[in-house]
Amino acid sequence: MAPFLWEQHCCLPLHHTARIGELARYPLGSHLSVNVGYSAQTTADSLELVHRFRDQAAADPRFRLVERRADIGADDAIALAFDLEDSGPLGGDLDNVELFYRLGVRSLLPSYNHANAAGCGCLDTADTGLTGYGKDLVRKLNEVGMFADGSHCSWRTGLDIATHTAVPMIYSHSNFATLWEHPRNITDDQARACAETGGVIGINGVGIFLGHNAPGDHAARLAAMADHIRYGVDLVGLDHIGVGSDYSFDGEEFNDEIRANPGAFSESYTKWGPLQWVPPEDLLGESGAPGLDELLADRGFHAGERAAIFGGNFARVAGQVWRD
Repeated sequence: MAPFLWEQHCCLPLHHTARIGELARYPLGSHLSVNVGYSAQTTADSLELVHRFRDQAAADPRFRLVERRADIGADDAIALAFDLEDSGPLGGDLDNVELFYRLGVRSLLPSYNHANAAGCGCLDTADTGLTGYGKDLVRKLNEVGMFADGSHCSWRTGLDIATHTAVPMIYSHSNFATLWEHPRNITDDQARACAETGGVIGINGVGIFLGHNAPGDHAARLAAMADHIRYGVDLVGLDHIGVGSDYSFDGEEFNDEIRANPGAFSESYTKWGPLQWVPPEDLLGESGAPGLDELLADRGFHAGERAAIFGGNFARVAGQVWRD
């Protein structure tokens, strides 16, 4: 029996053409966190997206909107929550954290790649960490019951989140720089600091963050994802590693966005060609080929350990952080 899957970050197109039905490529019983905005979106943009996704989910029996933790785990539906990949969609108003929480947003990261009002991003050359506003944001996230997420943030910003949070933080979709040196991957110090808060690091399946981005490197990407999980467990312990594959259902559009909006990215995103991803079917082996679950078994993880990685660990910290 495949383990329960908690996917802490995936992406639909961030405009009116998006259809949540595409998310049914994940198995029934899964929990998904779906992005509703990053640095390019205003408050109005992200509110429109989350309302659109909620309306579609309410009309589709395959999905159940997450209002409280008890909405997760039914084997006949996919539980659907949302996340923000930048604090920009808050519009500088911390009261909007509560507004987005009521609409199902359960995770927010302060800065997407580059510095903003909250802190620095992973592509910044000067790293001054969280600002005063960013520290207030972390406290507000704690108060409301939303994950404070260090993915896409700078080294110092990630460490500052760990310092200022009173509850477990997460890295929703980040890999390890020790295995593949890329500015989007996190250092061992960041991983340890996250684990010390009780948090979880979700390993992603993006080719440029795994070192295998050629279109034909399908099996190598999946194997590298398993290697990052093995490394993370050895580094910080089983309780602190999960899955946040960052699969982009809008992959072609996202690659177009990288080309059209180079200011939000860098050569570290573009020099290996169009981004490639590990698709949902490969996580639990539903494509017919060996999946991540089987590769983790090959690396010595027994069924209970794989269950913790695929879902139990993020579910545990949600119980510590979320309000309901």
